[in-house]
Amino acid sequence: MNDDQLLSVFAKADEIHVDENKKTQAINTAIAEFSSAAEQKKTLNLFQGIVARLRPIFSQQVNDGRKDMKRENRKFVFGGVAGAAVSTFAWLVFVGNPDQVVTVEGDVNPAAQGQEIAATPKQSPVKFEDDTLRPENSDSISTLSDPSGSSENNSPPHEEADMGTQVELATEVEVAAELETAVDVSVDKVASSAPKQAESSALPSSMATTMAKSRLPAADRAPGANFRHAPTSREASAQVVPIPLPKPIDTLPANGYSEEGRDQFESLAENDVKLATEHPVSTFSVDVDTASYSFVRSALSRGVLPQKNAVRIEEMVNYFDYDYPLPGSRFQPFKPTVAVVDSPWAKEKKLIHIGIKGYDLAENTRRKVNIIFLLDVSGSMKAADKLPLVKQSLSMLLNVLKPSDRVGIVVYAGAAGAVLEPTPVSEKQKIIDAMNRLQAGGSTAGGEGIKLAYQLAEANFDKAAVNRIILATDGDFNVGIRNREELKGFIERKREKGIFLSVLGFGRGNYNDHLMQSLAQNGNGMAAYIDTLGEAQKVLVNEATSTLFPIAKDVKLQFEFNPATVVEYRLIGYETRRLQREDFNNDKVDAGDIGAGHTVTAIYEITPRGSSQRLVDDRRYDSKAPVVGRDDEYGFLKIRYKLPEADKSQLITHTVGVENQQNKLSTALQREINFASAVAGFAQLLKTSKYVGDWSYDKAIELAQSNKGADEFGYRTEFVQLIRKAKVAEAM
Repeated sequence: MNDDQLLSVFAKADEIHVDENKKTQAINTAIAEFSSAAEQKKTLNLFQGIVARLRPIFSQQVNDGRKDMKRENRKFVFGGVAGAAVSTFAWLVFVGNPDQVVTVEGDVNPAAQGQEIAATPKQSPVKFEDDTLRPENSDSISTLSDPSGSSENNSPPHEEADMGTQVELATEVEVAAELETAVDVSVDKVASSAPKQAESSALPSSMATTMAKSRLPAADRAPGANFRHAPTSREASAQVVPIPLPKPIDTLPANGYSEEGRDQFESLAENDVKLATEHPVSTFSVDVDTASYSFVRSALSRGVLPQKNAVRIEEMVNYFDYDYPLPGSRFQPFKPTVAVVDSPWAKEKKLIHIGIKGYDLAENTRRKVNIIFLLDVSGSMKAADKLPLVKQSLSMLLNVLKPSDRVGIVVYAGAAGAVLEPTPVSEKQKIIDAMNRLQAGGSTAGGEGIKLAYQLAEANFDKAAVNRIILATDGDFNVGIRNREELKGFIERKREKGIFLSVLGFGRGNYNDHLMQSLAQNGNGMAAYIDTLGEAQKVLVNEATSTLFPIAKDVKLQFEFNPATVVEYRLIGYETRRLQREDFNNDKVDAGDIGAGHTVTAIYEITPRGSSQRLVDDRRYDSKAPVVGRDDEYGFLKIRYKLPEADKSQLITHTVGVENQQNKLSTALQREINFASAVAGFAQLLKTSKYVGDWSYDKAIELAQSNKGADEFGYRTEFVQLIRKAKVAEAM
């Protein structure tokens, strides 16, 4: 807590209407306690009890003061005055019904378990259960979701134990015993961190348990669980029972709370419907990023719907691998698979499904890899799902690299520095040790880190290798170059030298997706979001070749619709990848890259001529000129791409016929198309698209469930579960 926040707390106290009788009583009680305390132990223990109750507000100041008093041997004189003042303030701010008894948890000496704190004999304690301590009776749990620590509406008022309140205490040893069952952590590990001196706490149970929990190492904390007391007896109240949070959390950050709502996503309107007579040509760049799907999964796993701008439909669809036919040569690294099927969510409309499967490189034909890990070690990376997960994820990548590949490490926080020169993977332990020594702290000089990483990559550039920087960050740049356009320009110039940039996003709360997408797109790399070790396994192990080895760059698609057969159309997704019509033939215009074995899927929804479900009417004052065109074609597809070392693009074309192709599709290909359609439909539901009519989560589940196929890694089964979670989250 900083000075301004502390002053704010005291300012609130001034606004309270004080009962003068209670004020006098509080002062007299405090003075009497300290004056009559002839024994040093009694005075010290009472002072410690007061400090424990107010620890969340000014623990550091009290601890520092206590140390000073011990050193100067003045604890009785100043302790008496400070104790009286603190007791008075605690009474004025936190006083409630003096007849109530509050069941609390705190850090106390086990020997004190079950003892009553000294009470004024004039008031008789009456046992009660305060329902406001229960998490389900609170809108949110402030210690987990509110960085400011505000307790308004979220936590009950503190009760003054010294004024006749009987307090039942759960020792830290008992809390540890319950945590041992919940999170498989030993009692000794927790008990060793407990204070040696007896302390009592009048914190709300949710806050007290979170404090006890925060003493555990981050890896040992139970994800997504909070604790509450049983209501009936002293023995029951000491038990700790795991229950789901209103907003479940996969991993608690080191500071004990998770921020929500500060993640940054680019806001773009959904692609609208185009008339084929007015806008017959659609042009866009391919997209192999998967960050959106992982972020959506992370949100739904916590029981909340993702921000609409976090849902990019093409990244949801392209998260999955599809069994499209493979090309026969690396010199024409892919061929399109095009099919026309009925739309599952719109009557009398059809989907033109375009699939691309990249050429897969054999292991003995892969080039050497020269990688610079650019790691964010700023203060925002302290949480367990950030820097610790970064270290684990990149260690997994080392296991699939060849011994002759090289890895260097650059880090940035308040400043940037190289911590490991490019080192052969044969010295893997040296690389791992360098990562394990990293600690998070300071501001975020991301721009400076990027500059230094490129300098190191250029100094160790290998023409025979794939030269790539892998940036691992939450995207929070606040020092150095941080303007998105400046960073884009810098990275664009560097990619021309053959150094590519991929971005791995971690954590949430201040995740800057907007910036990271720009960096990856302009660095000829992919952007992925790593929320679990399972996702790290997928991106950096199972799909390592597609992540590291490009087979084509600047891949663009252009589809020309035939107005004679198509009234209107819309491109589903790819809002961030739209290009101008003239960009298609301009080899200077950057576009997306495809890695070895990558699949890319694009879907158009069309309204065939003669359909009664068209959305755009003919103009009253149209020239009514007859539509000229072939009546056996829906359109004409063109694909441009460059080979990795080439500067001039090549062209692939494909005609899309009107004849009923759906009946000619193989069972396997029909299954792949249906599953991709289920993903696209679900993503539109998350964005509350206006184009899906009365289609529902149940229909998405049915379509996906019946078309999962072999599902070797279980990703499609997981997707079906995500739809169910979205259905529950929306209902809540």
